[in-house]
Amino acid sequence: MQPKWKHPVRAKLQAGESVLGVTISTPSIEVAALVATLGFDFLWVEMEHSPVTLETLRSIVLATRSLPAAVFARVPVIELWTAKRMMDQGVSGVIFPFASTGERARTAAAACRYPPLGKRGSGAGLATTTWPEPDNYYDSADENMMTMIVIEEALAVENIEEIAATPGIDVLFIGTSDLSFSLGLRGRQEEPLLDEAIAKVVAAAKKHGKFLGRPAWSPELVAQYREQGFQVFQSHTELGLIRLGAKALGLKEVPVKALY
Repeated sequence: MQPKWKHPVRAKLQAGESVLGVTISTPSIEVAALVATLGFDFLWVEMEHSPVTLETLRSIVLATRSLPAAVFARVPVIELWTAKRMMDQGVSGVIFPFASTGERARTAAAACRYPPLGKRGSGAGLATTTWPEPDNYYDSADENMMTMIVIEEALAVENIEEIAATPGIDVLFIGTSDLSFSLGLRGRQEEPLLDEAIAKVVAAAKKHGKFLGRPAWSPELVAQYREQGFQVFQSHTELGLIRLGAKALGLKEVPVKALY
C-alpha cells in the first residue's frame, strides 16, 4: 500500500530547508517531552555514549508521539539487531556511528528496511501503536525511516565515495570531534587537515545526492555551514541547554571537584 504520511524531517530537507536536533543524553522522560515542544525538528536520543536504555527510549516515544519533534536514536554499533531494537520502539530515524566502510554503510541501510529492500526483522508490534500510519506500518516505515550514518574516522574519508554511493542512506553526518581525533588532531577543530577531510565528505555527498549534517552550537554556525551545503544539525544536549539558560540569568557555574 502506498504510504500517505511523509516524514516531516525528510520533507523539509527535500524542500532545501535545514533541520535542527537536540541531543538527549539523560534518562529523563519529562525533559525529553519538554524539549520536543521547543521548536527542534528531532530528538537525537544518544544511546552510544549515554545511560539511556531501551525502556527509556520507548517511554520517550510514547511521551512525544503527539509533539512536533521526531524521535531518532543513535545505536552503539552498526548491527542489524541494534537498529531493529530501536525501530521496534517506534523511532522514525536511526543514527549509525563509525560508518567507515562501504560494508558498514550497506549494513546500516539494510537494517532500516524490510525484505526484499533490506534485512529488518518483522516484530514491530509496539512501533505500530505510535506510528502515524499504524495500519500500513511496513510500507510506511520502509519509505520514511530516516537513515543517518556518521563519518568520524579517517578510514571513512578514504572510503567516502563508496559510502556515499550506498542506496538507502539519507544523511552523511560528520562527527567532527571524533574525526579530528582520528586524524591525530586531538579534537581540535580549526585545522586545515580536518577542513580538507570535511571538504571531501561534502563533495561526495553532493555527488551522490545525500543530505549533509554536522554539529552546530549557534545560529551563526548554522548559517555558516548552510552555505557549505549542510542541512542537518545537531545542537546542544538537554544539559547544555540548562547551562545556557543559567548563563542567560547571569549565574556563574561552580566547577565540580572530584572527591578522590
